[in-house]
Amino acid sequence: MTDCTGTPSRRGLLAAAASGLAVAASAAAAAAPRDVGLAELKKEADIACLYHCDFGDAARFEQMLTNIANHYSAYDADPFALQLAIVAHGAGVKFFLKDLEGTAWAGDAAAMKSFDRVEALAKNGLKVHLCEITFQRNRIDKAKAREAAFASFVPSGVATVAALQAKGFAYMKVG
Repeated sequence: MTDCTGTPSRRGLLAAAASGLAVAASAAAAAAPRDVGLAELKKEADIACLYHCDFGDAARFEQMLTNIANHYSAYDADPFALQLAIVAHGAGVKFFLKDLEGTAWAGDAAAMKSFDRVEALAKNGLKVHLCEITFQRNRIDKAKAREAAFASFVPSGVATVAALQAKGFAYMKVG
């Protein structure tokens, strides 16, 4: 939008900026997981908890997601009061893959059903850390991970569990 002199109007500039932010936010929402070093992990809320997911049982994973939802509900989903993370390694990474073709878990349709719940929980601030060692040892291309701005690759799942605990995260494991 321009004014009568051909100069861009303030409203037009604001609309363009908002449009650019919307495009950037949309791109970030579908971003591939980035690599995060252990030193980058920070405790940013008074209450912080990591959920350790090294299992491949879909029912157990669903229970973990229910526990996470309950955890958020106790704090009215306030991201400043509560910080939650899932650390996935071993069979636990299968819940975060686009498909299981070519993996040891091929054919496990139940594992593919829960990601919508993960995305809904991520709107409350949930972060997911995926173990690079698991991807390397199982010869899984990192591009097979679901594209999600709330997900990241960490060098080692077990090292991440320990690093987060050392930084004040409580430890939770379902099952």
